[in-house]
Amino acid sequence: MGAVVRRTVAVVAAIVLCLEAVGIVVINGIMATFVNNQNMSLDGLDPDLMAAGTWALGGVSGLFLAVCGALFLVAAARDRGPGRWGRVLLVGCAVVHGVLGALVVGPVGWQAFAFLMSVLGLVVFALLQYGGTEPAGGAEGAPPAGEAPPTSPDKGPVVGDGPARA
Repeated sequence: MGAVVRRTVAVVAAIVLCLEAVGIVVINGIMATFVNNQNMSLDGLDPDLMAAGTWALGGVSGLFLAVCGALFLVAAARDRGPGRWGRVLLVGCAVVHGVLGALVVGPVGWQAFAFLMSVLGLVVFALLQYGGTEPAGGAEGAPPAGEAPPTSPDKGPVVGDGPARA
């Protein structure tokens, strides 16, 4: 039952993040088009540069969200949590959603806040579902959980049966 829940949550998170990636690119594209069509500057800034910056922000944000969604799809396919850097990226995605949710309440409204907090909860829940999963085979020759490998006071961990006795 646990694997079904883990995989389902990861797939739903992947779908939501990929849809959000498309939405971010579309919204930034609309804003860039408005800036270009208005041909107005902000404190002397070039409107073409502002439009290009808006497109770049949309593209980078969309790529970031799509990569996070792909990480969750891979995790669901393998039924293993992402690696160290994948987790760092996904935690960063959660932090960005939390910060944006806090910032968006005033200018956009509570609906946007609720959406961003829902995505934040979904990302965190998916990360927690894969919290301690190890590769299926584990490390060969590793001691059972809770036991430390035998060590030699002067040479570090003992490999195998230790030094041969004559």
